[in-house]
Amino acid sequence: MFNSISRADFLRLTAMSASLLVIPKRVRADDNEITRDMIMNDPDAPVAGNPDGDLTIVDFFDYNCPYCKAAAKSLEKIVKADGNIRLVYKDWPILAETSIIGARLALGAKYQDQYLPVHHALMDIPGYGISQQQMLEAVRKTSVDQARLDADMTSHADDILRLVKRNLNIAEAIGLQGTPGFLVGAYKVNQALNYDGFVRVVADARARARKTK
Repeated sequence: MFNSISRADFLRLTAMSASLLVIPKRVRADDNEITRDMIMNDPDAPVAGNPDGDLTIVDFFDYNCPYCKAAAKSLEKIVKADGNIRLVYKDWPILAETSIIGARLALGAKYQDQYLPVHHALMDIPGYGISQQQMLEAVRKTSVDQARLDADMTSHADDILRLVKRNLNIAEAIGLQGTPGFLVGAYKVNQALNYDGFVRVVADARARARKTK
């Protein structure tokens, strides 16, 4: 049942309204302090889109989540079409044992500026329960330097683990119930969205930002 999302499911999901999330300066998860700056501006979190965009979207995802994969294409589309969105990736490996392998591969590739190619390759693997072999084969087809990736995954293993733990703590602190999860400006969206759904919540987030200036 995880291989595809029906049109009916998409319509149901995108009809659900986003909830307003007013992120406090500090919240706690598992006795760890989580700051707004950590959520939005973690220097170790990969960033795409316009780094100076007027709106930030934070994407919480798992490489074993078919709903994340369905929403990812619409998310990438609106970031490109809009041109003024900053996109922050939060690898959140919670669904399967291989989820952490995918996160390590993508975050390891960041050290040679190849996070996005590896991220896209992993997100393009359909379905749930992706094997380690499938992930490795997908990564090998990218432009990543495999020898350097292996070395970086080893030498930066502790840094990658700390980043993943921060992402887990942040997701808990803001009350995400599963993947995918998005922060769109002041709004929290804990569901898959199609392109029109992203358009609506982006417009709502910008409208709210203007009112609160």
